[in-house]
Amino acid sequence: MNYSYRAYGFGIVSSILIAGLEPAEFNGEDGLVRLEVGSEPDWARFCLELPSKVLSHLPETQDTPDPSFVLTEHGNAECFDLAYSDGTRFVVDASGLRIWGMYQPPLTAEDLATYFLGPVMGFLLRQRHCTSLHASCVEIAGRGFAFSGEAGFGKSTTAAAMALRGFPVVSEDIAPLRQSEETIHVVPGYPRICLWPDSVANLFGSAEALPQLTPVWAKRYLSLDGTRAKFCRQELPLGAIYVFGPRSPEERAPYLQPMSPREALLDLVQNTYMNWLLDRQQRALEFDFLANLVKHVPVRRIVAHTDPKKIGDLCSLILGDAQSILQKG
Repeated sequence: MNYSYRAYGFGIVSSILIAGLEPAEFNGEDGLVRLEVGSEPDWARFCLELPSKVLSHLPETQDTPDPSFVLTEHGNAECFDLAYSDGTRFVVDASGLRIWGMYQPPLTAEDLATYFLGPVMGFLLRQRHCTSLHASCVEIAGRGFAFSGEAGFGKSTTAAAMALRGFPVVSEDIAPLRQSEETIHVVPGYPRICLWPDSVANLFGSAEALPQLTPVWAKRYLSLDGTRAKFCRQELPLGAIYVFGPRSPEERAPYLQPMSPREALLDLVQNTYMNWLLDRQQRALEFDFLANLVKHVPVRRIVAHTDPKKIGDLCSLILGDAQSILQKG
């Protein structure tokens, strides 16, 4: 049995149920991403026997619980092997349309799906030459307002807090961008926000107020099914980007700082998703895309307070600035 979904602009057909995705219907469409899980298929076995070279290696660090990651190319880019030290592995063919995934106990299908919806989707977007911000994004009055920045700076928590105020979430952690004429749009991801327990406790009063993302991972998730929060299913013009800096104990925090186009460009170049995969030519093309973006889309630096209880003040600050941007057209 196969399951059909849509996420990040991709049509997806999977051999396993992927929790967090909404069912979609396809009528013989070409270009669907097909995820196979289980026994190694013949096409993957053939590709993995080709000569290989390591393209990237991200080791484990003390700053993050993420396992190490190795990206390997086989043949003349005939397939790519995305392997994690916890035993999770994905093989992606050259077209990006066929993916084989496997995992090892104590991990579960939910863990594999988490990787698939995160870095594997990010890799596919890179293969399609789509620039994606490392950002979460919410809808305000028909436009997308993105929260970008380094891990741990509060992007997902802020998106969740905005969602609890009634603003639909467009994407979380990965915000794909698409240019149509002079307008840059943000493409919707999938209807969940993943949160660490301390963020859940701050937003809901208890670290256990939301279900666990997987049985073996501490992260929890806020469903965007319309019960507590909503999901935006259509592409939106990008209204503004808020680049999160380190938190501050200053009394005036949270606060906004203006950014020149040059400052904004240098920050965004560092905050695109999986930018360490880019070669020199791809990096130059992305630089040109972002240079055009900062000419048309307001970019602000935002400094949150170190006290997580001031998340309400942060949301009010963003809403006030967003409204001023919308009024200017």
